[in-house]
Amino acid sequence: MALRKRIYEDKIEVVGEVKNIQVRTATVIEEGTDAKGYEEISCTYHRHALASVSSSQDSDGKWTHTDTDISSESDEVKNIANVVWTDSVKALLKAKNEQSGV
Repeated sequence: MALRKRIYEDKIEVVGEVKNIQVRTATVIEEGTDAKGYEEISCTYHRHALASVSSSQDSDGKWTHTDTDISSESDEVKNIANVVWTDSVKALLKAKNEQSGV
């Protein structure tokens, strides 16, 4: 019997009016053979969330908004972000961040 490890994004969700993206990655350990097939013996999950922009306020009260770098994300996540993170969604998140004093 051989062991193999598979890592894949098994869930990608777009959440809320500011279109945060939540990504769940599964790490699956399987035991078996190519001829007889594999059976899952372990599975763990890792989650991370992405917002379209991050915001910070300096000591003078000036706000800086930075678009989120998605270059290290999978192509699927990049494609989703490019569709749902419109200019109006980013403007809404910037306004919410300023209002809440993030």
